[in-house]
Amino acid sequence: MSQKIDRPKEACGVFAVYGHPEAVKLNYLGLYALQHRGQESAGIVSSDGRTLYSHKGMGLVGDVFNEENLASLKGHLAIGHVRYSTTGSSMLKNAQPLVVEYSRGTIAIGHNGNLVNAKILRDELEAYGSIFQTTVDSEIILHLLARSNSASLQDNLVETLKCIEGAYSLVFATEDQIIGARDPHGFRPLVIGKLGDAYVLTSETCALDLIDAEFVREVEPGEMVFINHKGLRSVKPFKKPERQAMCVFEHVYFARPDSILFGENVHEVRKEFGRQLAREFPVKADMVIPVPDSGNSAAAGFSQESGIPLEMGIIRNHYIGRTFLQPTQLIRDFGVKIKLNPIKKLIEGKKIVVVDDSIVRGTTSKNRVKGLRDAGAKEIHMRISCPPHKNPCLYGIDFPSKEELIASSKTMDEIAKFLKVDSLGYLSLEGMLQSVKHANKNFCSACFDGNYPVKFDTRLNKFIMEKSREKLLDKIK
Repeated sequence: MSQKIDRPKEACGVFAVYGHPEAVKLNYLGLYALQHRGQESAGIVSSDGRTLYSHKGMGLVGDVFNEENLASLKGHLAIGHVRYSTTGSSMLKNAQPLVVEYSRGTIAIGHNGNLVNAKILRDELEAYGSIFQTTVDSEIILHLLARSNSASLQDNLVETLKCIEGAYSLVFATEDQIIGARDPHGFRPLVIGKLGDAYVLTSETCALDLIDAEFVREVEPGEMVFINHKGLRSVKPFKKPERQAMCVFEHVYFARPDSILFGENVHEVRKEFGRQLAREFPVKADMVIPVPDSGNSAAAGFSQESGIPLEMGIIRNHYIGRTFLQPTQLIRDFGVKIKLNPIKKLIEGKKIVVVDDSIVRGTTSKNRVKGLRDAGAKEIHMRISCPPHKNPCLYGIDFPSKEELIASSKTMDEIAKFLKVDSLGYLSLEGMLQSVKHANKNFCSACFDGNYPVKFDTRLNKFIMEKSREKLLDKIK
């Protein structure tokens, strides 16, 4: 049995192209750029104007696709998806994009986010005879769409999206167009780009950079964009909520540092997190060491503000797969060293500040501190570039349950004692929010403060659909 990882899990990534003869290959490259957002599965659906073609599989983009299966995906439009499961198990049937045929033709969907009323909607749909092929909440959107009797696809989609609650950045593909939609709160990012006359939709601007596309703008919260041979058409059919709720943890951890997210460069925001962290928790030390790669930018900011030299004291092995077997305790104990290894000659006898983006359960951080002690560190001062995680995320990030989050049950002193560090400092919520240019009210920080902007089904958890399916099968038996 694999050990639990003390990290927040990726949000998914979506990518779409319309109007380019190499739409499929551009999609492949786009998904490569978004690989950090999901490493469980990948998929592409394309269309030549008449037929939708699909290929998806488990694993990384480079493992799922090859010259042969890419050649089988024809057309001038395509949508793609990389997945980390936030609802439903990690299995091929849950890989996206999902494709269905219904009365109006064929449609495919790729989803980044999490629907908080998924269980309620699925129970209702099954009661009226719907048969689900997967255990992901995204399939609910397709079933609602198939049941809609509105006059046009646009009206069908609007009616469908008004039924769902929670976080979603969606891309759809039909035979002759791509569609993007972002929930009214704007939890997850979605941007528009152009490559010549072709349009691109993607989760992050780093994917636009890879294919030399121009960043145009974000899809606005509550906006739908329809892209076909007539160009791009924007529709804003949803009532504006009292507040927008963009996920601030995208800036802390998920997005790539080279992306422009919610109007700001991620690397610069993270550096400001580090600067603010140095102001809030100053310390006398010989060097600042980032936990690579997610702590790099914040550590640079901490070093600049404090004047303490920055050193790459921990080296990351970038060639570690997610499926590494840990069959024995002996091998399991090597888990942290396999990925991150301290430079003993640099660290020995030194007072060090270790900058990381977050602590979730605390087990990996504890092992990392032990490794630094074993390497001869004289003092270890841990600095975290976000507030303590005390609540699970229900909007598209797979955090553990509240009971498993170390900060939900321990004080700062108790966490420091558990980690065996000389001091511990978390960036304050106020300090984090003032480090970004948007007004504070524009961000969701529920994982830190418990202020959830959208009410949710209290039964909600990652495997709620599996449990529903098991109960149904028990009834049949």
